[in-house]
Amino acid sequence: MEHVPPPAEELALLDRELARLDARRMQLLTRRAWLLSVLQPPATPPAAPPGRPGPAAFTPSFPSAAPVPPRSAQNVLLTLGGLLLTIAAIAFTLVSWGQMGIGGRSAVLALVTVAALATPAVLLRRGLSSTAESLGALALVLMVLDAYALHRVAAPDTGGLGFASAASAVLAVLWAAYGLGLGKLRLPLPMAVVSVQFTLVLWTWAVGAQASVFAGALLLTAALDCAIALRGKGVAVRTTATVGGCLSGAAGLLVALALSVTAGTPAAAVAPGALLLAGAAVALFGVWRAPKEFAVAGGLSAGLAVVAGVGGVLRAGADTDWSVPVYLLCGLVLLTAVRAPLPRPAGQGVLWASGVVVAGSVLSAAPAVGMTLMGPVSRLTAVWSGVPQGRARGALGLEGMEWSQLSTAPVILLVVAGLTGAAYRWWAWCVRAAGAVVSPRAAWRGAAGASALVLGWAGLLVLPVSLDAPYTVAVAVQALLVAALLAVTVRAVRLGAGPVASAALVCAVVGAVSAGTLSLAAEPATYGVFGALLVLFGAAAVVTRADAAPAARVTRLMQAVSACAAVVCAMVLAGALGASLELATYRAAPLMLVVPTVTVLLGARLRGGPPTLPVELTGAVAAVVAVAMAVPDAPFLALVLALCGVLAAGTAVRAERRPAAGYLAVVLFVLATWVRLSASDVSAPEAYTLPVTLPALVVGVLRRRRDPAASSWTAYGAGLAATLVPSVFAAWADPSWVRPLLLGLAALVITLAGARLRLQALLLLGGAVLAMDALHELAPYVIQVVGALPRWLPPALAGLLLLVVGATYEQRLRDARRVKDALGRMR
Repeated sequence: MEHVPPPAEELALLDRELARLDARRMQLLTRRAWLLSVLQPPATPPAAPPGRPGPAAFTPSFPSAAPVPPRSAQNVLLTLGGLLLTIAAIAFTLVSWGQMGIGGRSAVLALVTVAALATPAVLLRRGLSSTAESLGALALVLMVLDAYALHRVAAPDTGGLGFASAASAVLAVLWAAYGLGLGKLRLPLPMAVVSVQFTLVLWTWAVGAQASVFAGALLLTAALDCAIALRGKGVAVRTTATVGGCLSGAAGLLVALALSVTAGTPAAAVAPGALLLAGAAVALFGVWRAPKEFAVAGGLSAGLAVVAGVGGVLRAGADTDWSVPVYLLCGLVLLTAVRAPLPRPAGQGVLWASGVVVAGSVLSAAPAVGMTLMGPVSRLTAVWSGVPQGRARGALGLEGMEWSQLSTAPVILLVVAGLTGAAYRWWAWCVRAAGAVVSPRAAWRGAAGASALVLGWAGLLVLPVSLDAPYTVAVAVQALLVAALLAVTVRAVRLGAGPVASAALVCAVVGAVSAGTLSLAAEPATYGVFGALLVLFGAAAVVTRADAAPAARVTRLMQAVSACAAVVCAMVLAGALGASLELATYRAAPLMLVVPTVTVLLGARLRGGPPTLPVELTGAVAAVVAVAMAVPDAPFLALVLALCGVLAAGTAVRAERRPAAGYLAVVLFVLATWVRLSASDVSAPEAYTLPVTLPALVVGVLRRRRDPAASSWTAYGAGLAATLVPSVFAAWADPSWVRPLLLGLAALVITLAGARLRLQALLLLGGAVLAMDALHELAPYVIQVVGALPRWLPPALAGLLLLVVGATYEQRLRDARRVKDALGRMR
């Protein structure tokens, strides 16, 4: 009775036996290495004569070349020898052919070819595989030369292409038989595969066949390559067949695709469609047992070929404008491949093909969406000029364009949006249906929902323009889309659907810009659209609550974007109101200040909520716009600057905004004063600024005594700037020398006092004013000197300066750091 040990004991026995075998193998390998070193001893130098030191006494330390492995050197020599013999054979055939009779020439080539074919067998029996490979390669080349010689001697009147086709087939058979007979030669079988690639192609070319026959020949060659790749002997044969099949199949499919696309009738598209379907079958056959990457690529090619073949026949029988929807329909039907009995990687490739078709269809509709969004920009120079013919395309400036090719864009976008939306809604069923081919991730559902929303919005956006609906309908549709998108955003935020909420918010902002620019064609539309957008974005910012939403980050983003968009709409309404009242631009500036006033009040009401800072910054942009509008008139500019200073002072009441808003208020009030003095043609601003500067400096001194740690900018910055800055501008406009002299002296005293007392504000303000004053005095002379210099000298001096600075860069950097540290230590 046979004893069977338990599995654990048997496993231990096997492990011990394997370890014993590994140890014995290591011993044999060590012995083999020693035997090789004995059989190949290093060359020993000759013995030294008696009385002289041997070579070991003096050994020069020259770098020794790495020894060349014997096998590598042998391969190089054999390769070079075979190459030279091949060149000699070609030269003999092409150059010396006419110097011998026909019998002699045939005998020579035949004998040489037979000898080259027979010798590798003898060499392989003796173990000289490398030499056999070289002579085998030479034999293959000689067989090609034999075919060429046979054509020139025995069949000179035969067509070259037809003879080449027959020769490639014969050579493929002979090389395959030779390679199978001498199994140790690696080159004949791959060369047979290469030779068979040209047989059918050259034959169709020789007989002048049609393009469809040429495509069929390429696909038949690809099918033969697939069979060889699946059943071939050796990695080299399978690799060569795979490359050849890919190239032949791709070329055949491209030819068939071109024929299918250019077919004018369904009957003419049937043959290219059949070729495309045959190519798909070949691709699926070739990847049935292929690695994953090749299988996915084959499935992708097969899926695209099926869509092109079936869609080409259907397209030829439909209107030209509906070509893309026909291909889209075929691509969507291709989704049923999830239930086909295909290998998993091939099925994934087919699904990728469906996705490529759908993506290409969506991209074909992108120009229509782009023109709808960017069209109103072309009419910004003609605001409130009316709508040409009262239609949507006239408002977009596209009334003269041909829209027939884009009429199907809404259909494409809405169909794809409906399918992706259905996938988002019934995601569990889609996962079960596609489980045999792909394993969808959870993030894919969010992407599907976002894609459905974006595509649906784009389709509805293009629909009125595609139908050339009335202008009011197009504006109303875009405004309603913005409202719907904001509602979707609020709901998605509350449900925690981050991707959908982000996509809806982006589309809402883009749609608001499009609707707003479209409404600028008519005055009533402008007020109606921007008023509605103001209400919509304001309501969206109010109803969204960050504390009740699962996605807090998306919620804060939505609140900030909605609030800022509402402020921008208010800015447009303020500007439109000034235009409706026919006010000059500078007279409408105070109206624009209503917007930052409201944002300041909102900032105080929100008290640090998420949208507070974005709302205040957007309001500050409105204030900047108001200042820019008032620039043409100095009195209005002074008024606007003063009002902005009031708003900044009101903002500074809040503790969290006091540092920035307080300084800004001071600067705005000072600027308003200077502009007002300039508008009143005051030639001596010091008479108005010094009464302010002196009390301010006294207050600064008292502040520093009470609080020695207070900054010099807080104590003296505003007082000094109130006089120094307007005096600099006055000095630059004053042709007299008295004001610049007095200003320079005052600035010098202030600079020295700042350096002595280590006060940063005095040093920097005094130094800057002193530099500006000195530049004013030296500017005429500098201009004269520069005018007298050659034109090449200033660039040369600038280049020399850059070189010097670059050469001493590290030192200059250390100097700058020391200056920075010194200034930082000042108060």
